[in-house]
Amino acid sequence: MSLELEKAIKSADLEHVKLLLSLDPACIDDVDSEGVAMSFLAARTGDLALLRYIVEYSRASMNIRDPKYRSMLHYGVMSGSVDVSKYLTEKVGLSPVDGDSDLVTPYELSESLGFKDIEKYFEQVVGAPLEKMYKNPVRRGFFPDPSIVRVGEDYYMVNSSFVYFPCIPISHSKDLIHWQVIGHAITNPDWSKLGDLEGGRGYWAPDISYYRGRFYITATYRLNENPEMLRRQIIVSSERAEGPYSEPVYIDEDGIDPSLFADDDGRRYMLLNRGARILELNEDATRQISEAELLYYGDQKRAPEGPHLLKKDGYYYLFEAEGGTGPGHRISVARSRTLKGNYEPCPYNPIMIQRDHEAPIWRCGHGKPVSTPDGRWYMVYLCARKLIGKNGEKLSILGRETAIDPITWTVDGWPVVNNLKGPSCLQVKPVISGDTDDVDSDYMFADWMCVREPQENMFRMSGKDHIFMRSGSRDLCEIGSVSALLRRQTAFDFSAGVTLQVPALRTGQNAGMVCYYDENSYVKFGLFMENDGLYVGVLEHVGRENRADRTRLSSQCTKLRLDIKTVGNARTFAYETCSDAKESGEFVLDSVEYLCDEGLRMGKRFTGAMVGIYAYSGGGEAFTCEFTDFIIA
Repeated sequence: MSLELEKAIKSADLEHVKLLLSLDPACIDDVDSEGVAMSFLAARTGDLALLRYIVEYSRASMNIRDPKYRSMLHYGVMSGSVDVSKYLTEKVGLSPVDGDSDLVTPYELSESLGFKDIEKYFEQVVGAPLEKMYKNPVRRGFFPDPSIVRVGEDYYMVNSSFVYFPCIPISHSKDLIHWQVIGHAITNPDWSKLGDLEGGRGYWAPDISYYRGRFYITATYRLNENPEMLRRQIIVSSERAEGPYSEPVYIDEDGIDPSLFADDDGRRYMLLNRGARILELNEDATRQISEAELLYYGDQKRAPEGPHLLKKDGYYYLFEAEGGTGPGHRISVARSRTLKGNYEPCPYNPIMIQRDHEAPIWRCGHGKPVSTPDGRWYMVYLCARKLIGKNGEKLSILGRETAIDPITWTVDGWPVVNNLKGPSCLQVKPVISGDTDDVDSDYMFADWMCVREPQENMFRMSGKDHIFMRSGSRDLCEIGSVSALLRRQTAFDFSAGVTLQVPALRTGQNAGMVCYYDENSYVKFGLFMENDGLYVGVLEHVGRENRADRTRLSSQCTKLRLDIKTVGNARTFAYETCSDAKESGEFVLDSVEYLCDEGLRMGKRFTGAMVGIYAYSGGGEAFTCEFTDFIIA
């Protein structure tokens, strides 16, 4: 029956469709060979009468998606029919800005297919042309736990850095959408204290604020499992957002996710989890001067953290992250007329959450509000884009990223994010004056990160794609290894490559490219010197296991080109020697799912996949590698 119904729908034979559905109403729930629902096929015909009958008289569900998470409106757009697109938007209530698994919305699809009439209609519905829209996430790749502050017409954001150096990136924007790393909170290796920390420790959930002409950044310094002390809070300050910042001072109050709040009388406070606890600081925020006390535990009351206070219209608004950092992550808010409460929970809580567990953007929470100069409000918050694993698992290989959505204030004075619709894929840009283009910065660490503090003179850069790197004495699997220089992976599908000037390696030494998560999971790709000669290959390190696939080079070469092509979880590693007798080949890994939070149950996994270069001296004398023509696209 389903094949007959599919044929009738594709030929837009309404009477035959009616007959078949009268005989077997359930067959409208069937799918074709590609998993596409019969109702979606009807939308794609562009026949409005057929579509209306199926919508209004059959048992077809309007909230289903196809295997690529496209809605019926995507298929309506594919038909090229404005009437079908209008019907699905206005009468069925489907949104032109809901994204599929690749975050492509019906609005964008109409533009890519050249259906100008549909695009113009969506412009009227949304209220802006596509060039005045932005896509979430706005900070892609490993940019978790955002905190934001506005000073005049400039916005500054900080994100967690864990064991990466420099510590705590500081980004700048004029329009809330385009961001550029301009500095870090800790750039002195003597102050960062990362050397013996396991991956996933280090600097957690920073907050940035501005007080009487100075920028203040606070964060949790998370140590290894030490019964005497697990967590300390650090505070640094500077007159300039990009720094340099002062040497960290420590507030030894246990907890995570600190933020700073200054009341109207100038008194200064730190907030910490669990729930929201508050303690008073001295004026320059270098010393705790009161015991911590609980303001409010939270709305959901599971893993309440990330507290932020905002004073507005006579209320203290207390924002918290709750539900853990997985699929139940959320933002809630409570308020009080006095600083220390009692706090009343918002009746609209959670004000941000992803309720659709199949949606492409998930793990949404840990947010902080910010206002624009003209009085509008936005929420920056963390999220993750979902990649499906080989066994159907939901994977966050890009790490937790930063998104932004508008806040509206209800008539009873409560803030809600994106009208309680959850995270947006496509949203109208804030109308903010100023330069909105990406800034071309020569600040090296705008793109690169080290694993822990680098050794003195460990690397230098000549231009943006010419790097000299001295080998590290510890391998990447060792705590304290500083042998890698890395970039964030920002897309599921990407290419990266570099040319390696072949160094004089000794047995046990290796160098090249690395796909990295932490010391427990990475892939090396490059040159390996063994007792019987020089090899090129890949080495997977997963947990305590090493898996190698290598080819011995049969000729001397001075240069080696390494290229990595990634499509989802699969990676192809291609090499070519630059010598008279050229040698080339490739290695294929079907899945690198271990390069994500969910990929391995070992250690703290809160970061994201990286790609970059490394050099390991294998216990022997250090050597210098020259890398040129590095690309990532």
